[in-house]
Amino acid sequence: MRVIKNYLYNAGYQILIMLAPIITTPYVARVLGAHESGINTYTNGWVTFFYLIGQMGITLYGNREVAYHRDNKHERSRTFWGIELMQLMTITVALIAYLSAVLLFSTTFKEYYLLQTLWIIATGIDVSWYFMGMEDFKKTVVRNTLVKLISIVMIFVFVRSRSDLWKYILLLGAAQVGGNITLWPYLRDSIEWVNPREWHPFRHFYPSLLLFIPTITTQIYLVVNKLMLGRIGQPTALGQFDYSDKIVKLVLAIVTATGTVMLPHVANKFANGDYQGVRESLYKSFDFVSSISVPMALGLMAISAKFAPWFLGKGYVEAGAIIFFEAPAIIFIAWSNVTGTQYLMPVNRVKEYTMSVTAGAVVNIIANLFLISKFSAEGAAVATVISEITVSFAQLWMIRSTIKRRLLFKGIWKYLCSGMIMYIVVLRFNQIMNMNIVNLVVQVTIGIVVYVICLIILRAPIMSQAKELFQKKYKE
Repeated sequence: MRVIKNYLYNAGYQILIMLAPIITTPYVARVLGAHESGINTYTNGWVTFFYLIGQMGITLYGNREVAYHRDNKHERSRTFWGIELMQLMTITVALIAYLSAVLLFSTTFKEYYLLQTLWIIATGIDVSWYFMGMEDFKKTVVRNTLVKLISIVMIFVFVRSRSDLWKYILLLGAAQVGGNITLWPYLRDSIEWVNPREWHPFRHFYPSLLLFIPTITTQIYLVVNKLMLGRIGQPTALGQFDYSDKIVKLVLAIVTATGTVMLPHVANKFANGDYQGVRESLYKSFDFVSSISVPMALGLMAISAKFAPWFLGKGYVEAGAIIFFEAPAIIFIAWSNVTGTQYLMPVNRVKEYTMSVTAGAVVNIIANLFLISKFSAEGAAVATVISEITVSFAQLWMIRSTIKRRLLFKGIWKYLCSGMIMYIVVLRFNQIMNMNIVNLVVQVTIGIVVYVICLIILRAPIMSQAKELFQKKYKE
């Protein structure tokens, strides 16, 4: 039950991170327009590279190390102080490098680049990795909810025209800083002060560097399509793609929340020598994410054509097609999240994980070169799917000797069949109904009912897991 509660908390946290801009998207999309939104996306894409370089692989490394030493307060405290000091040092270097690059080379969007600096500062004080390693997700959710809600209100109050782009960037960055600061008071009862001589921050440099390589490589094919689209295409196309990508990532956050929860859970089992428990967790997690990613991807595809212009505005008709083409990535990212984040990472098979995401990044860049020039934003969406397929199948091949892939995919055909039936039904309703909030709820509800009925008829594995869970909860 603890894992399930942590999943729900982390799903809420990930949704919150994505929901803040998504809630304001219909308003901001109309007020700023696709061109100004594209400028924000472009400048934020560059600052992302710098704060990722400064962060190294600390989010994953810190999460895993805290999980390893969770039961020893002194050891985990020493680990925390050492990792955080190293994070502050690397972030400082990244901040200096970023400001130097902006002041020396930037001409067109210099003021926006400077405002984006807040994201680097926020990364330096981010300690969410500690609470993730402790499998304590409630604090991050509750505390950040208030900060995000305040930022949403402020966006509606202060961003009123296209000239307010700088205010929008400032508010987003300030919310990130504020959210990270509010986590620090919770450390008081969880860690103890350790003599700085015991911190040894540089001891964490090399192992976090190893995790930095797959982290930055992963970001390459998450951000590079936007940068390439901004260079090859037009800011308007980039704005269309950015909002479409946000909608897909919002749905995806519900699926990938399992990764952050299961990483410390599996890492702790691995540290205690429970290898059978590691494998069983993997099988159950893979089945779970398959059962929810398939209907989410197909459901989003079914409503995308009418949903995009209704949600974003009449100027975003093209976003419907972009969402349709990018939505299948949800399934493949869900799979790689299990095989990579939930297995390869916690059992310290970093080299194989790095090779898989590197292959995805290379494929993404090559696909973007060919597809963006010909199909613009839709090409970038297809390139995203191709790269995620590459990562998923590379990782599945790498775990072939330790994990029975037959068990992983045992129930997949049932989810795909159920999802396709749901897709056909929802698509038909979407075609004959006008898009509004009531009809959207009706279509989503119909999709859920049809999908669940199909799962029951086909006796999908997830139904057995759900039955066991309810029986266990009832006994408690």
